[in-house]
Amino acid sequence: MIIIGIDPGLATTGYGVIKKVKKNGKGAFLCLGYGLIKTLPLFSQGERLKKIHKELNFILKKYQPEILAVENIYFFKNLKTAMPVSQAKGVILFTAASRKIPVHEFTPLQVKMRLTGYGRADKKEVQKETQKILKLKELPKPDDAADALAIAICYAQLSKKPSQLTA
Repeated sequence: MIIIGIDPGLATTGYGVIKKVKKNGKGAFLCLGYGLIKTLPLFSQGERLKKIHKELNFILKKYQPEILAVENIYFFKNLKTAMPVSQAKGVILFTAASRKIPVHEFTPLQVKMRLTGYGRADKKEVQKETQKILKLKELPKPDDAADALAIAICYAQLSKKPSQLTA
């Protein structure tokens, strides 16, 4: 099973793609890729959202994920940042729906709890656990891409159906 995790944002949208496989009779995860979709503030909001849609479509075509896991915007400190993030998330949901990819949402608290067992874990702790789970040589960076990988892992760990594991 291939899962893409998304950390939505207007300036930077992080993505991380993992594959859930069966290894030595157990479930394991492979990192297929991760990175950022970046938009520039000199473009209109509509143009920036269009770029997110276009690049996400390319990524979805490349990796062919069966599931899209996205961060749920549960609370916000600043309305100025919450609205653009919500708009970017809307584009992400639209793009997934247009490709008939099921979407699952997780709050940052859920992701932290799932990966570290502690809901107040800091970014570094989540990155270290992500690195360990995916057996990466280095900490995944930048933060938005690392968060996206963690979101994908969160979904993968919660989906326990053996029929979904591939060799």
